[in-house]
Amino acid sequence: MSDPLGGVAELRGALDDRRVSAVELVRAACARARALDLNAFTHLREEAALAEAEDSDARRARGEARSPLEGIPVALKDNVCQAGEPAQCASRILEGWKSPYDATAVARLRAAGAIVVGRTNMDEFAMGSSTENSVHGPARNPWDPECAPGGSSGGSAVAVAAGVVPAALGSDTGGSIRQPASFCGVVGMKPTYGRVSRYGLVAFASSLDQIGPFARTVEDATLVLEAIAGHDPCDATSIPEPAPALAGALSGDVSGLVIGLPREYFASDGADPEVLAAVRTAVAELEQAGAKTREVSLPHTPYAVATYYLVATAEASSNLARYDGVRYGRRAERVGDLLDMYRRTRSEGFGAEVKRRILLGTYVLSAGYYDAYYRKAQQVRTLLRRDFEEAFAACDVIATPTAPETAFRLGERAADPLRMYLSDVFTVSAPLAGIPALSVPCGFVDGLPVGLQLMGRALDEASLLRVADAYQRRSDWHERRPPEAA
Repeated sequence: MSDPLGGVAELRGALDDRRVSAVELVRAACARARALDLNAFTHLREEAALAEAEDSDARRARGEARSPLEGIPVALKDNVCQAGEPAQCASRILEGWKSPYDATAVARLRAAGAIVVGRTNMDEFAMGSSTENSVHGPARNPWDPECAPGGSSGGSAVAVAAGVVPAALGSDTGGSIRQPASFCGVVGMKPTYGRVSRYGLVAFASSLDQIGPFARTVEDATLVLEAIAGHDPCDATSIPEPAPALAGALSGDVSGLVIGLPREYFASDGADPEVLAAVRTAVAELEQAGAKTREVSLPHTPYAVATYYLVATAEASSNLARYDGVRYGRRAERVGDLLDMYRRTRSEGFGAEVKRRILLGTYVLSAGYYDAYYRKAQQVRTLLRRDFEEAFAACDVIATPTAPETAFRLGERAADPLRMYLSDVFTVSAPLAGIPALSVPCGFVDGLPVGLQLMGRALDEASLLRVADAYQRRSDWHERRPPEAA
């Protein structure tokens, strides 16, 4: 099957020149989503999307295109709300529930003229690193369908990598955009905490969750981020700043920029040596372009995974208490008293991984354990943030592998939760510190993609995008297409 979709910039040119219409792009995206056996989508809204595409074509014909995203098909992770559409979070407990409103990020995308064609598969309530914890079954990696696409935003990464849409939204709590971007060979970005409104994002861990874009190129990811970012009074944690102008940062010039290489990441015993080598080669390419490198230290990195899984599960325990069968979503049938309804609704509605994290989070918040676990984790979180502040005093961005390995096989870690959690070892620190981070393709190992992770100072997405774009101008990894999309 030939790839009907290019990137955002290519499609915008084709639309402007009348070589293709928005209706044709939506039809092609939906047809491709159905034809590819990758389980990337949980729901397609073809009829509504085609109606929106007709309106978009009419606006363009009148010279009223709203933005560079006018008429571009996009996809949403199934935990990002859109009015009138299901938002199941890949969970049985929200089966049949439809959102009454748009998430702010979705409203802004639609106001820019982008057309949502469907919702993508994910780990249940964004809890997982493989998209296997889904009531819909696992999504499959287009580079090898026997491998995981990463998680929890695996469906969005697959949709972009397989050429169904040129861009998609995901959410990142501990690496859920960046790790699947690495596994699927696309660009994925977690903005600074508060840069993009969380209003309409179904909560997992409220102090960590962020919406961000997937795309094939840094340029396309930048266009999406510009569209969705900015202050939102509906989100109390939204940064009171207007949407940043980021496209101007994509100059291709990194002369004089200092890239920090944290010794704790590159000395990791659990990282694949070939992955580390690919990342070092990418950094060397940036040095050839004029950047400088410097070793830095993030000394509390060894405690990051434990800290993350205490903070995130505690917040999940609180956030998921609302799913009780009373207000919305699934309710168990033929129950006894109210307590029996609560127990059976949650037992039947949640999957094993969600139950595991709720139990862990409830435990660390309980009397007698709060100080020993949750309070201590928050203290270590402060130390991790200080590590980054000190490191950024000596460099502009930090470069690491996105993941310690390439995509693992489906089912390989299903019975070993701890090993699965360690997949996040390189990604959890950025959300704990609240800083922006992205993954950009930088090579292959045994036919599977490798991602270069870049982390930056809070609110300095521009530097990350500048470096990543400069690297893409000097490499062609992002131009390669997986066999399942060929």
